[in-house]
Amino acid sequence: MTTPLEPPRDTAMEALTLWLSSRLGIVVLAVVGAGAMSGGDTVAPFLERWKHWDTQLLITIAEHGYGGDPAAAEPDKGLPAFFPGMPLTLRAVHTVVGDWTLAGLLISFVAGAVAMVALARLAEFEGPPGAGWRAVLALLLWPMSVFLFTGYSEALFLAFAIPAWLAARRGHWPLAAGLAAGASCMRITGLFLALALIVEFFTRRQAVRQAAWLVLPFVPLVLYSAYHYSRSGDWLAWKHAQEAGWGRHMVWPWESLITTWNSAMGEGRFAWAFRLEIAGAVVGIGLVLVLLYLRRWSEFVYVGLQVGALVCSAYYLSIPRSALLWWPLFLLLARAGTPGARWRQWVILVYALVVGPLMVLNTLTFMDGAWVG
Repeated sequence: MTTPLEPPRDTAMEALTLWLSSRLGIVVLAVVGAGAMSGGDTVAPFLERWKHWDTQLLITIAEHGYGGDPAAAEPDKGLPAFFPGMPLTLRAVHTVVGDWTLAGLLISFVAGAVAMVALARLAEFEGPPGAGWRAVLALLLWPMSVFLFTGYSEALFLAFAIPAWLAARRGHWPLAAGLAAGASCMRITGLFLALALIVEFFTRRQAVRQAAWLVLPFVPLVLYSAYHYSRSGDWLAWKHAQEAGWGRHMVWPWESLITTWNSAMGEGRFAWAFRLEIAGAVVGIGLVLVLLYLRRWSEFVYVGLQVGALVCSAYYLSIPRSALLWWPLFLLLARAGTPGARWRQWVILVYALVVGPLMVLNTLTFMDGAWVG
């Protein structure tokens, strides 16, 4: 609540200002940083620097379907791991924007703006006042925030998922379920969101007559599985594609930790990436414990299921990147950094000084074509 002398906060404008400023900063970094790191070599064109890893795979699906590029020597068995939401959106935008990579950048740009406004409003809704822009800043400074710029599915997922969560907090269950269904089109993370919404619904003791809406977020998951069953006879094609494309299968958590630790003790960029994976796992486990302590049951389910699946994979992969989807983490950071006790005013500053350089480093590394997460 604002005081009589304090003007009302324009939460959306604060979020958009931070979002646009950060996007401009990445463009400057891409132009200046790439030139500085080139060592006199020819610098790749701007768009080419963003066409790496999953960006290229999503473009392949959008252009050719899940059968992959017919000109390739053999089909990529990992393609069904990517849910159809981002490829379909790419295909739609490509009808207007001729370049596939640029289409992906524009999708992430618009979707990210929606997600940042929703995150700021969610933080302000849960309080305290002033938490909105701090939550957005915390997310934008996260070491893997480069994936909100490039043509990955994270920004588009958040553009549906965070508004869905805000709608659920406000008790608008048809809207929450519809938005969550959109999120389920983007990533398997939509399954964890759907389960968390069920917990949120019943812990808030909502009217049972609205419970039927909670089925809606599961529909895209069923339809996507049915689609691949019609193609290959495999209901879990997305899961088996993870195994075929990246060697990801379930193991005991200590086995995964040992494998990742051994990789992290090596040399080179991949070793550095695995060190970040371990750090991401520590953050994830810590967040789960905090949510459990605070009895935030629905958020505990949403984050806990993700962390559990990630640390029980054959090796740690994309954990810090997955943390971009853990908005409870950024809400907690914003709440901790909201003025109150004297030490709180330092939280965001210390956080920025620690993770900001990692964000810059990972952005440059991604543009160089190396694996980041």
